[in-house]
Amino acid sequence: MSHTAHIRSHRKPRRSASTIAMRAGVAGGVLSTLAVAGASGANAAEPVTQTIELPALTADLAAQVAQSADATQQTAANYELQAERDAAAANAAKQAKADLAEAKLKAQAKKKAAETARKAAAERASRNADRTTLGVSANVSTGSSSSSSSTATGSAAAVIAFVKAQIGDAYVSGGTGPNSWDCSGMVQAAFKQVGINLPRVSQDQSVAGTQVSLSNLQPGDILYWGSAGNAYHVAVYVGDGMFVGAQNSSTGVVEKPLSYDPPTGAVRVL
Repeated sequence: MSHTAHIRSHRKPRRSASTIAMRAGVAGGVLSTLAVAGASGANAAEPVTQTIELPALTADLAAQVAQSADATQQTAANYELQAERDAAAANAAKQAKADLAEAKLKAQAKKKAAETARKAAAERASRNADRTTLGVSANVSTGSSSSSSSTATGSAAAVIAFVKAQIGDAYVSGGTGPNSWDCSGMVQAAFKQVGINLPRVSQDQSVAGTQVSLSNLQPGDILYWGSAGNAYHVAVYVGDGMFVGAQNSSTGVVEKPLSYDPPTGAVRVL
């Protein structure tokens, strides 16, 4: 027996070919994986950047921008102008409607006034014959108109004396004396002399007493022109078919016959 028979060999045991091949494959796979990972890491470290070129603001482009802004501003101005025109047209239409309504009211008022004047004129004409008859009857029944119609006593005489004393004074609208009068101002002052307080204006004085017929007048009666409650003139009957009144600015206070301006009616307050 050899003296080295029990000594283990210092040589490494040989690896089989299959083992070597397997290890080589594993190593190759590992290297491949590392290579792929390395490539991926390289790509991730360097991102791709895309550059976009903006157009340069040239003089032409600036002009186009300015022109567009001007056009927008002009459009806005046009809209504002149109809105103002529409508002003005609406206001004009509203004013025209109001003016038309006012004109209609004025026309109706004028028509009513004309109708009132026409009726008053017709009433005057219809009473003219009565006044003429009144004068004739007085003369026939008395033989002298002055013997009956001019006889006034007491308060009536005082009223007549007052109005006759004002003959020749001026007529002034709104006048209440002592040297200028309007028709109702003088009548009011005359009756105030005898303690009777009449209303100030003709309309009210025409209904201040008892309505009397023009064929039955007495000195001191108040004559009115127009209609009762809507008279436009008054005077005092002084007898003998005469009246005294503040007629107008041309004549002033005068004494006239009834035929000069035939009255519409009369009231008696004495």
